[in-house]
Amino acid sequence: MFWTGLYNTLLFAAAVFAVPFYGARMLLTGKYRRSLGPKFGRLLPDFSSRMKGTPRIWVHAVSVGEVTAAAPIVTALRSRFPAACIVLSTSTETGQEMARKLVTAATAHIYYPLDIPCVVRKVLDRVRPDVFIPVETELWPNFIRLCRERGTRIVMANGRISPRSFRRYRATRFFWKEILAALDDAGVISEIDAEKLAVLGMPSSRIHVLGNAKYDGLAARVSPELEREIAGRLDMTPGDGVLVAGSTHEGEETVILDVYRRLLERRPDFKLILIPRHIERGDAVAEIIRQAGFADVIRMSEIRAGRSRRGERVVLVDVIGELFKVYSLATIVFCGGSLVPKGGQNLLEAAAWGKVVFHGPHMDDFHDEQVLLGEAGAGIAVRNGEELFRGIRELLDDPDLLRRKGEAGRRAVAANRGAAARYAELIADVLRRAGCAK
Repeated sequence: MFWTGLYNTLLFAAAVFAVPFYGARMLLTGKYRRSLGPKFGRLLPDFSSRMKGTPRIWVHAVSVGEVTAAAPIVTALRSRFPAACIVLSTSTETGQEMARKLVTAATAHIYYPLDIPCVVRKVLDRVRPDVFIPVETELWPNFIRLCRERGTRIVMANGRISPRSFRRYRATRFFWKEILAALDDAGVISEIDAEKLAVLGMPSSRIHVLGNAKYDGLAARVSPELEREIAGRLDMTPGDGVLVAGSTHEGEETVILDVYRRLLERRPDFKLILIPRHIERGDAVAEIIRQAGFADVIRMSEIRAGRSRRGERVVLVDVIGELFKVYSLATIVFCGGSLVPKGGQNLLEAAAWGKVVFHGPHMDDFHDEQVLLGEAGAGIAVRNGEELFRGIRELLDDPDLLRRKGEAGRRAVAANRGAAARYAELIADVLRRAGCAK
C-alpha cells in the first residue's frame, strides 16, 4: 500500500506538468486529439453492444512494434476460441491505426486508459476481461492492481526487457517485485529475458520462454500482392535499384544522404526511400533532403493526396503504415536508430522480405534479432557512413552474394515461427485454471 500511495502521489505531481505540455502540443500540432478522450475512458456508444462472446480477452499492445507481435497472438486466440470477445488496446494513435488495419480478428479496438484509478475502473467495468494480456513489458501499477481486485487473470506475452529498461527496473526492484507477483504467468522471448524477470522478483515457475511472436506476424504478411500494390503506387518496377532507409532518427538522414550521393556515382539509376521513425519530423527531414542537394523529392503524403511520382529520385515516407510494404522494394536496407544511441529498430521486417539489412552499433533493444540475422549473414553491422557505403558497394558488385544473404535472412525468420501458438496455449491454460474456458 505504501508504494501504491507513493506512486499515485508522483503520478499526480507529474500530471501537473504534463497536462500543460501535452495540451500545448495538441493545440499546436493536432497530436493526441483522437486519443485523449478514449484514454480518459470515453468509449464509443455502441461498444457494449459489440462486446459479446466468451471468454473475454483483453490484449494490450503499446504501439506499432507491439501490434506486430500482438497480431498473430490474437489470430491464434481467435482460432482457439472462435466465440471469444477479444479487445485489442493501444496507447498511441499510430499503433491504433495499425491495429485496425492489421488485427482484424479482434472484436473491438480501443485506447488503453490512463493509469488513474477512476479511469481504469470505468473502462474495466465496460470490458470486464477474464484475462488481460500485456504484450512485451507494459505494466501499469493501478491497472494491474484493479485487475487483480476483480479476479482478472494477467498473462504477459512476448515479454522482453531491453538493457536500458532493465537498469531502470533493477534500480526500483522493490517496487516492481510486487507488481510482477500479481501476474499469473509471463511468456518471454528469450532465456535472457527470463533471467531478468527472475532478478526483478518474479517466481521462476511462472516464467516461460516461448519465442518471439513477431516472426509469425511478419512471415505471414509477406505477399506478392503487397509488393505489387506499393510498387504500383510508387511507380517502381522489379529490378529497380532502391536503397531503403527505415526508421531513421535525427542525425542519421545526413549520413544516409551522403552514402546515397556516393552510390549515385556508381549507380545513377538508384532510388532512395527514406522513412523517418517519427512522421512528425516529415517537414524537417524534407528540408534536410533539399539541403543535401536533392530537389527531386516526393512525399508519400503527396502521393496519397493524388500526386503521381514523376521520376523523383528520393521518396520521403511521412505517413504511418507503409514501412513493411516499402521494404519489399529494397535492393539494400539500412535500419535506423542504430548509428545514433537509440537502441535500434526492428530488423526482421526487412529480413522477412529476403533483404540484407545494414545497421549501426547501437542495437541494445533488438539484440536477439541482431544476433539471428548476423549469424545468417543477412544483418551487417557498420560503425559509420564510410563502412555503410563500402558494405553496400561490395554487395552490389556481387548480386549472387546479395541474393544468398537475403534468402538466408528470410529463412531465419521463417524458421522461428510458432511462438504465437505457444502464447495462445499459455493463455488458454490460465483461462482453464480460472474456469473461464474448457
